[in-house]
Formats: sequence, C-alpha cells, structure tokens
Amino acid sequence: MSAAEEVVAEGHEAVEAVPKRAMTLGTGTSLVVLAALIIMPVFVKNFIIFQMTMLLIYGLAVMALNILTGGSGQFSLGQSAFYAVGAYTSAVLMEYFNVNYALTIPISAAVCFGFGYLFGKPALRLSGVYLALATFALATAMPQLLKLNFLEHWTGGVQGLVVTKPDAPFGLPMSQDMWLYYFSLAVVIAIYIFSVNLLRSRSGRAFMAIRDNEIAASSMGVNVALYKTLAFGVSAGITGVAGSLGAIAVQFVAPDSYTITLAISLFLGMVVGGVGWLPGSFVGAAFIIFVPNMAESISKGLSGAVFGVLLFLVIYLVPHGARQIAILGQQLVGKLRKN
Repeated sequence: MSAAEEVVAEGHEAVEAVPKRAMTLGTGTSLVVLAALIIMPVFVKNFIIFQMTMLLIYGLAVMALNILTGGSGQFSLGQSAFYAVGAYTSAVLMEYFNVNYALTIPISAAVCFGFGYLFGKPALRLSGVYLALATFALATAMPQLLKLNFLEHWTGGVQGLVVTKPDAPFGLPMSQDMWLYYFSLAVVIAIYIFSVNLLRSRSGRAFMAIRDNEIAASSMGVNVALYKTLAFGVSAGITGVAGSLGAIAVQFVAPDSYTITLAISLFLGMVVGGVGWLPGSFVGAAFIIFVPNMAESISKGLSGAVFGVLLFLVIYLVPHGARQIAILGQQLVGKLRKN
C-alpha cells in the first residue's frame, strides 16, 4: 500500500470507528454556526467579508474533493482544472453573452459534471497513486490549454478576463461584497444539504462500498464503473460551482490562477479538515486561506518554512484532521452528561 493510500485508509478507519451522526455537525451546533455566518457581515469590514466569501468558496471545492476521495476512495489532484472550467464558463457567459451571474452557476455545474464524468471514463482503469498521477497531469495541462491561440478570443489568453461583480438586487442596502457573501452562503448551504443527502442515499452507500472494497461491492451488484464515474462527475460539478463563485468574487480569471498549486491546496484542506468529514472541509479551507497569511506575518522571508512547520504540527497533533477534534469534543460532552 502506498503512502497516499495509507492516509486515506486511516481516515476511513476513523470514520468507521464513530457513529454515523459524527459525520456531520449536530443540529444545535449547525444552527449556531449558521447564525454566526448570517450575522457576521454586519459587524466586519468589506475585506473580512471578502475573505469569508473565499472561505465558503474554497470550502465548497474541498467538500467536492471530500465526496470523491472520502466518499468513493478515488484520489484526485486535478480539482484545479474543474475549478478553472467553472470559473471560465461563468466569466465567458457573463462578459460575452450578458448572461445573469446567477444563471451561470448551474450552467457551470452542468459543464463541469460532463467534463468530470467523461474524464472518469478512461480513468476507470486507474486507481490509487496512478489515478492521482493522471489527475495531476490534467491540472498541470489546464493552464497551458487556456492559453492556446484558438481559445484566446474567449479566455483572454495570458491576460485573462475581467469579471463584473454584481450589485445587490431589488435595491437592497448592502455592498457588493456583502451581497455576494450572502449569495455564496445560500449556494453553499444548498449544496451542503445535497451532499449530505447524497452520501446517505443509495448512491452514497454505493460510493462507500466501492471505497471500502471494490471487489466486494461488485460481487454485491454495485455497478462499479457507473458509480466511480458518477462520483467524478458530481465532484467536478460542485468544484465548477466553486470556480464560478470564485471568478465572480475575485472579478478576474487568468490561466495562472488555476495551477497545480491550487489543486494541492485543496487536497491539503481536505486532509487538515478530515478525510470523509464534510464540515471539516470548511475548517480545511480556513487553514489554506489564513495560515499562509499568519506564516508571512511571523516571517516574510521564511514564510514557506513557517507554514511547513505549522502544517507538520497540525498533522502530528491531529493526524485525522479537524474531525478528530470534533470526535473528542463529542466524547467529552457525552462523559460530562453522564456525570
């Protein structure tokens, strides 16, 4: 077993060791977090609102990867490619065809779902590190593909495209950043609910059966080829939505914004948040957004080294990510209630 497979295998063992309800936040905790997210923009500056919007967007992309890797056991280092396709789909539709920004979101999801599903077809022959290598190649090639001459008219080539940030509708008294935050929050909540229900459905159980033992799943009648490609498609579709929201929030798309570095960051966010734990996706997103800034504030010249040390400490102290802390918290609350 490779090192990468051992990481995910440990995450799966941890998942099996806790009750199913530990896979998501409790109702009370969810309501508290939701209330905080709704109220927060009223008391902070636009820059903080923008950062929180990007946290939601990256959290959505990490959650998509979590469905693929934590749900069906398939590795992917190519999420940045799907993110780029979603971003450029929205940017092109908005700037060249004057399509409403809200309508570009489902279109991007459909385009990326098809892209991911088609990519998953030939990838059926691969697994483990070989599948990760194939997706790595996709992520590496995507920025160069977006710079091709015959696509330059649509993509803007190296210079990219400027995207117009939408105003609040109906004359609502709020800034563009605040409106986009609430719009992103609504989209994220809807997709989060969809993802939870998906993993609890028959398809989700098929994903996890394939993850745990592909041969056993096939012998039980699970269509392995169908569900593996479906997992790729769903993950790519959700990542495409994140890319669309990211393009609208940043107001700019360019090939060099979607390099392999983004793909690795999303994978890192999944590991830090906890493989297979959907709420942890947003903890992982917070890590990849705020910790590099913390590292730079500690030492601008050695920010990379500081980030590496902080990452090592997190992985060493909580090898199963944020979900491990959540489980310990649940166990502690349970013991306190018994006492």
